[in-house]
Amino acid sequence: MSVEILDGDTIRRFVADEAAFGASIEARFAGLDTDNDGLLSFEEMENELSSLRVVEVHFGVDDEAVRPDELARLHRGLFARFDRDGDGRVDMEEFREEMREVLLAVAAGLGFLPVQMVVEDGSFLKLAVEREKTLQA
Repeated sequence: MSVEILDGDTIRRFVADEAAFGASIEARFAGLDTDNDGLLSFEEMENELSSLRVVEVHFGVDDEAVRPDELARLHRGLFARFDRDGDGRVDMEEFREEMREVLLAVAAGLGFLPVQMVVEDGSFLKLAVEREKTLQA
């Protein structure tokens, strides 16, 4: 983890850069696709969904304080957002489009003023910051 300064434009430029964004999506998808079938099951995405810490981040509640059935229901709902055609699996395009929407929503939430935040190594936000630093160098 590291502390970085970013704003909504940093994220929007990252998403608009098809080469950088596409490569990061493909790498994350490949890392999640443990059976290498080109599709993500709920089980393959479960750790990724847990890492989002939606309850902790958005509601200030530690995930461990939430009943397991409630957390599972939340994760199933998040998975359904990715599984746009409802077939129980997420393909590369579904993953790409949902991640695009998520990142653009984060960008909208940040607005235009730079903020300092802790980002995880390898996260899409960290990749956006690294891309920006490379372009400025």
